[in-house]
Amino acid sequence: PSSLCGVFGIKPTQGRVPRPYTGPGGWGQFSQNGPMARTVRDAAILLQVMAGPDSGDPISLKETPPEFSAALNKGVRGLRLGWTPDLGSLPVDPEVKRITRESVKAFEEMGAIVEEAEMEIDHDEVRNLFMTIWLSDYLASYGELMVTRRSELTPLLAEMLEEAMEWPASRLASALRGLEWHRDRMDNIIRRYDLLLTPTLATAAFPVGKRPSVIDGREVDTFWGFSPFTFPINMSGHTASSVPCGFTSDGLPVGLHIIGHRGAEAMVLQASAAF
Repeated sequence: PSSLCGVFGIKPTQGRVPRPYTGPGGWGQFSQNGPMARTVRDAAILLQVMAGPDSGDPISLKETPPEFSAALNKGVRGLRLGWTPDLGSLPVDPEVKRITRESVKAFEEMGAIVEEAEMEIDHDEVRNLFMTIWLSDYLASYGELMVTRRSELTPLLAEMLEEAMEWPASRLASALRGLEWHRDRMDNIIRRYDLLLTPTLATAAFPVGKRPSVIDGREVDTFWGFSPFTFPINMSGHTASSVPCGFTSDGLPVGLHIIGHRGAEAMVLQASAAF
């Protein structure tokens, strides 16, 4: 939402911001609330209020959150940043790729060390893991509606729930195992750098109800094709921000995705403020 609307937003580390935990709910363990604001400092202040342990959420982080605004003026000199325009192989709109690539140069001008990041990610596997866990969670929440109120469900939701109803339990078990390996792989990639930079989305905004099926000449999943950079980070639990970095020739905003280590919201905010 931040990237599409041209505002700043930060997704905290998984568990940093508590939520009422009452069982499955669609995004389940991949969901994390975070603030959107016109400035990085406003978002840091909002996050300070939102974050912290809560007995009503068993997966909330138990430690007291750091002071998120403390390093906003430190800049990025000396930080080692990895940059990838496509996480190795993803289709990205050429204009989005150009705008974000140009934006990354600002970090070099401020004294950061920017390197092309090597990616070893099987994107089809990651998407399948996500869909298996996400839809299984949806089925746990809304499966009863398939019997009692099916006519009121959108065709897309009903189709997805029907698909999940056909899966054996072993598919979910295998996906949960695969999720742990995904988190480990993302840890290994991100820990090479202080921060990892990508486009936030693969496209700029599109007309409502017309998700792109082709990006840069390649067919993509119409449900997730425009947002392939964000859900792998939702799955791994790392913190990440989207900072406005330019506009397309049509005047639509583009976001730069700044991904940090778990618990490193302050550094993500620091780099976002510098930019």
